[in-house]
Amino acid sequence: MTIRRAVALLVVLGLVLGSALTAAVVLLADDSPSASPSGVPTTTPEPGATDAPSPDLAPFYSQQLSWDSCGDGNLCALLTVPLDYADPTGETIEIAVLKVPASEPGDRIGSLVVNPGGPGAPGTDYAANAAQVFRSPITDVYDVVGFDPRGTGSSAAVDCLTDEDLDEYVAEDPDPDTDEEVAQYEHWVEAFGAGCADRSGDLAAHVTTIEAARDMDVLRAALGESELAYFGASYGTKLGATYADLFPDRVGRLVLDGAVDLSISSRELSLEQAAGFETALRAYVQHCVDEGDCFLGDSLQDGLDRIKGFLDEVDAQPLDTGGDRLLEVGNAFYGIVLPLYSRDYWTILDEALQAGFDGDGAVLLQLSDLYNSRGPGGYTDNSSEAIYAINCLDDPYAITAEEVPANLPDFEEASPTFGTVFAWGLMSCGGIRVQSTEPERDVRAAGAAPIVVIGTTRDPATPYDWAVNLAEQLESGVLISRDGDGHTGYNSGNDCVDEATEAYLIDGAVPEDGLSC
Repeated sequence: MTIRRAVALLVVLGLVLGSALTAAVVLLADDSPSASPSGVPTTTPEPGATDAPSPDLAPFYSQQLSWDSCGDGNLCALLTVPLDYADPTGETIEIAVLKVPASEPGDRIGSLVVNPGGPGAPGTDYAANAAQVFRSPITDVYDVVGFDPRGTGSSAAVDCLTDEDLDEYVAEDPDPDTDEEVAQYEHWVEAFGAGCADRSGDLAAHVTTIEAARDMDVLRAALGESELAYFGASYGTKLGATYADLFPDRVGRLVLDGAVDLSISSRELSLEQAAGFETALRAYVQHCVDEGDCFLGDSLQDGLDRIKGFLDEVDAQPLDTGGDRLLEVGNAFYGIVLPLYSRDYWTILDEALQAGFDGDGAVLLQLSDLYNSRGPGGYTDNSSEAIYAINCLDDPYAITAEEVPANLPDFEEASPTFGTVFAWGLMSCGGIRVQSTEPERDVRAAGAAPIVVIGTTRDPATPYDWAVNLAEQLESGVLISRDGDGHTGYNSGNDCVDEATEAYLIDGAVPEDGLSC
């Protein structure tokens, strides 16, 4: 949590821009931080916090994090975990961790581990932006702790393509309509899978969600917490639910926002996500029409046709951007998709499309680059590669180019504008060269404490029904429904959602199941 080339699930756009929280670190007694040898606060473990699930994992569970200041009042450390949990005495990797200390240390109640989704988005960035992601009732009393899941960010990052190849991959037509484009699409399917295996070695087979969830329990122990308090968004809900299934007795207060449905197939996920983006696009266009003098046209259908026609035009003739890169159709697609994650970005999409209609692709290219973590000098993280490596290792389902046409009618019905893109995306994992060593799980989290699941009615990336289904699938799931637009529900302008979430995380007050906001 979001598409592999916008199709494979699930990048959260809650990775807000802006400054991180600058928090004063105050040393207190009893359950509050005590000084480590480096002078940076650490936490005294709660009873039983470091008990390992098996003796051979004890060295990992008993490790102490060495925190160092890393700017803006934040603290950073490295957590050591096994590359392969089936061989804990073998090779190890390091997980990057960032903590934003509670801004009211005297009221601190513990650590809140967070994950922003992707899979592939760096959790350390998410935590560093805690002041924007979370409201002050949370940041006042929790140390917000983010980690880059294995294979991502600064945690043994997988590598699959050169930056130059990744540029070509992102720019290619996600809806190939000629034999040449189909051949090119097939080329990148094979090249991506081969590249992950060749460039990442043994790591490529050990970046599953299950292994990342096991890492999260080692992190819980290293933080000194006997139970895990967790906030996961988008794909982070899959990670959190998997953790709860693996370690139900360690579940504290878990919130899963913008939920992924773990009970349906990859094909059905893609089909429903296509419908989700269509719903978001239609809401955007209808808003423009309702405002009057809409640059897209005089009706909803006019606007949808104009956007689809524009993508066809860029496919035929890429646009100038005023720089050394053209806006190609893949970039244009991402540039349109990105602002659909939040109603607040609709005005940016207005600007980007109007410029594009006038032959200037610069703004759409900037949005595409933001979506794919590309800066002026290259890619700023490996999220575009990690999303492939993790999703395809979790579930290598794929179809061939010859099988795509039979799938088109279902996808075009779900999304007349974007459906064909999602149908072609079903090929994505066809080139994977490695296999997971972790058996599939029927995630139920039996015996876990209440788990709060939040769904938004017009969420483009994680459709509302996914939250309904995940809450039902988890034995202790409790559903909060937000009526609104955009991806995820907490801190999106709905006091009902925010207050219920905070009452649960801070006071343990479990909301009414089915709470409608």
